[in-house]
Amino acid sequence: MIRIMHIITGLGTGGAETMLYKLLSHTDRSEFEPQVISLMEEGPVGEKIRQLGIPVHSLCMRPGTAGPRAVMALVRRLKQENPDVIQTWMYHADLLGGLAAWFAGRIPVAWGIRNSTLDRASAKRSTILTRRLCAWTSHWLPTRIVCCAEAARQEHAALGYASSLLTVIPNGFDLSAYCPDPAARSDVRHGLGLKESAILIGIVGRFHPQKDHRTFVLAAALLHRAYPEVQFVMCGAGLTRDNPTLAGWLQEGNVQNNVHLLGIRHDIPRLTAAFDIASLTSYAGEAFPNVLGEAMACSVPCVTTDVGDSAFIVGDTGEVVPAMVPEAFADAWEKMLTAGSEGRRRLGEAARERVQECFSLPVIARRYGNLYQEIITGCAV
Repeated sequence: MIRIMHIITGLGTGGAETMLYKLLSHTDRSEFEPQVISLMEEGPVGEKIRQLGIPVHSLCMRPGTAGPRAVMALVRRLKQENPDVIQTWMYHADLLGGLAAWFAGRIPVAWGIRNSTLDRASAKRSTILTRRLCAWTSHWLPTRIVCCAEAARQEHAALGYASSLLTVIPNGFDLSAYCPDPAARSDVRHGLGLKESAILIGIVGRFHPQKDHRTFVLAAALLHRAYPEVQFVMCGAGLTRDNPTLAGWLQEGNVQNNVHLLGIRHDIPRLTAAFDIASLTSYAGEAFPNVLGEAMACSVPCVTTDVGDSAFIVGDTGEVVPAMVPEAFADAWEKMLTAGSEGRRRLGEAARERVQECFSLPVIARRYGNLYQEIITGCAV
């Protein structure tokens, strides 16, 4: 039995935290004995992991307090649990986990890189500094460095990370949770007060500069002129009428009556399955966007900017456009609309098949398992 210790910055509801939970839910427990350390508070994902029967430890660090004391607290926990291999998630956990693994007896550690580019205008200075330190220490701290996307691998190699240690294991998707749901179409539209025949174009993701919801609204305004009956759904933290910036954009584009702001939702699979077209407008920060694979698993075709590995994810099952060009986004939406329901259905079916072949959770969990076996034995599996 191989003892795996996962170290993550926190266990909120972000993409890395969700991917850790999904990986743990498909880890072969006859081969691996996993545990999790959260550097900060546990958060909601921590409880979900506990429900899998996996121990979760929280060091309750506060943001900005990582230092020698934090490293030594982590060292003590690692010595107590004595894992065979450590998997870290995100920059701060990579650096602290790598240092602690070194002082705890040079336990082999696989770093986990979850994004490609960092937008200096919106990224925290501490995050940028931590990434620089990781680049410098990557030549001697980690045994392997797992990137969730090829774009992330290339970006971090260019930043000075040890290129020989970089490998790519993409995100995985639960095809039983994200799947076509015919009932969702009518249920969601009924809940929004719309006709069942209404076309829904959706975007899922928190309100953040790098997500570029401004482009989504501008594209919606352009499409609205030719297709005034099309409806738009925006879902995620900060996407509510209480957001004055967003409300102003909607007023400027005269689409306030066609855009439905749903804020945080806890029925994302059902909501996504109700879309006719899913969207991603990010211009930076994305490595392997989960929202694309989730929509594709629901047989929903996607229009996305060419950010991170988005073009690789959708392949020929969707449309890829330049970032921050609303006209290109609106044109791609119109292309899918003119393809009709049958054309979108064919694209959606091809999208789900692509996820099943390349990105299903069992496939990705096996790749992580093989990596851990390789780290311990020194031989490729």
